[in-house]
Amino acid sequence: MKSLKFSFLVRRGRANQSGLVPVFLRVTINGSRFETAVSRSVPEELWSPKAGRLEGKTKEVREANEYLNSISARVYAIQVQMSSSDFPFCRDEFMRQWHGVKVETKMLLEVFKQHNEQVKTLIGSQYSFATWKRYVTSHGHTLDFLQYKYGISDIAVSQIKYEFITDYEFWLKSVRKCNHNSTIKYLTNFKKIINICLKNGWIERNPFVSFKMAKKEVERPFLTEEELQILATKEFAMPRVGQIRDIFLFCCYTGLAYADISKLKRSEIARGIDGEMWIFTHRQKTESASRIPLLPAALALIERYKDSPECIIKDKLFPVCSNQKMNLYLKEIADACGISKNFTTHTARHTFATTITLTNGVPIETVSKMLGHRSLKTTQHYAKIIDKKVSEDMLALRGRLQNKSVLN
Repeated sequence: MKSLKFSFLVRRGRANQSGLVPVFLRVTINGSRFETAVSRSVPEELWSPKAGRLEGKTKEVREANEYLNSISARVYAIQVQMSSSDFPFCRDEFMRQWHGVKVETKMLLEVFKQHNEQVKTLIGSQYSFATWKRYVTSHGHTLDFLQYKYGISDIAVSQIKYEFITDYEFWLKSVRKCNHNSTIKYLTNFKKIINICLKNGWIERNPFVSFKMAKKEVERPFLTEEELQILATKEFAMPRVGQIRDIFLFCCYTGLAYADISKLKRSEIARGIDGEMWIFTHRQKTESASRIPLLPAALALIERYKDSPECIIKDKLFPVCSNQKMNLYLKEIADACGISKNFTTHTARHTFATTITLTNGVPIETVSKMLGHRSLKTTQHYAKIIDKKVSEDMLALRGRLQNKSVLN
């Protein structure tokens, strides 16, 4: 609601030595009142409360009324300014403009850059390097959008409206060729900057109100037991290809992401509470603890590289190359094994959640703990119960129901 009313009144009990009473301006905005003297005193007997002006035709009366008209014009000008999309429509904003108080204009990319610098400073304690890089990328996309859409390199945060968000979404999908979920990720990063502006009072209204941020369900590929067996027994002529295969398999048996296997040290393998060998590490992405008991197949892979000079020198468990190179090798490995699925290093994490653990009856809460997730909801995105598990559970249920029928 935008409601502004104003009037002029005199203070009859505040006459000066000449018998003149001061004139005040009263402004009411959305029910909140503001009053201020207008630096003019007039004869009380000539004042018309109904008209809010002086009555008479003398020069003094005309000059006083013209002055009040100029005050009215100033009020109307501020009302028009406040009614624009850039200013909050409230008493405090009217007072600010009436008194000529300047407010520092906050620029979007300046706020974004400051946020990113803070995140960079906290890498290792509160944020990961990957998180900082995502915000840097989001900052770059925002700059590119401003230049593409408006031909500018920055914009006042007060200018960010719902239309800006929808145009930005369309640009990410059409010009940057981002898929829906990637677009939502960038907009989520952008939304954090908007929330900072809202909490600091630099924006009055949230432009993300009514904007849907839901991601689409994505079918996450994973390898079956049969495919894992083919992968594990395949012989490769090039030793490097075999190493990539072994590292991928180890991730399938442990659920480690690429960032975690690439930094995993030998010292992070130790005996657990059950006397068996465990992985004791922290996820790079979330810094959350990850405790993973090692399966025999994983232990055999560790044994295979215990004498590797590269691993010994770097105190690493495996000779891990870059993620990009690993994914290129994995495409060759898939073709060599006759596996049609287009899998990457992250497919190993899905395989661990689905084929290795949940399919074999490991509770999802336990799987979530081993994956280092902070929320069970995150694990549910990874884990898809395949038909084999559904069939086994239903067979067990069918047997229980049949036994009950016999007993009854």
